[in-house]
Amino acid sequence: MAEVVDLTGDGGVLKMVVRKAKDDAIAPSDSLPLVDVHYEGTLAENGEVFDTTHEDNSIFSFEIGQGAVIKAWDIALRTMKVGEVAKITCKPEYAYGSAGSPPEIPPNATLIFEVELVACRPRKGSSLGSVSDEKARLEEIKRQRELAAAVKDEEKKKREEAKAAAAARVQAKLDAKKGKGKGKGK
Repeated sequence: MAEVVDLTGDGGVLKMVVRKAKDDAIAPSDSLPLVDVHYEGTLAENGEVFDTTHEDNSIFSFEIGQGAVIKAWDIALRTMKVGEVAKITCKPEYAYGSAGSPPEIPPNATLIFEVELVACRPRKGSSLGSVSDEKARLEEIKRQRELAAAVKDEEKKKREEAKAAAAARVQAKLDAKKGKGKGKGK
């Protein structure tokens, strides 16, 4: 059986590695604080799943150390590497405490998460690579907007031409009726 590590020293956050990452895998750091994870959360008392990204195969992203997630995640994710899967047991003090998170999580609940660290990234604009990626993304958006504007202008021009042609036809019919009317009256 895999070793259980007490990450807080008080039994509040326990981690057991389910699948090790490759030795050369990267880990979250001050320069790579944004993390993407897959997870499934269960209640320790009955094993009931209260949240998961597995059903819709989504990714949950957050920045470590910003209080965006429960304390246990900020603590445990710092110890993981990309590709690692770990079972993290969180006592209430490191999760939702005495308030819980109704209706899914009752007060004073111990939670168990199986978490896979999928990726870690720098903040936007914090590295040359991400700056050039962001610039390329913005250029692509600009190009797409310009194309859409050109298509819209072309469609507007066609509508105006069609309107003018329809108006000319109506005017021609009116002129023809006027001409016929004069001829009959004489």
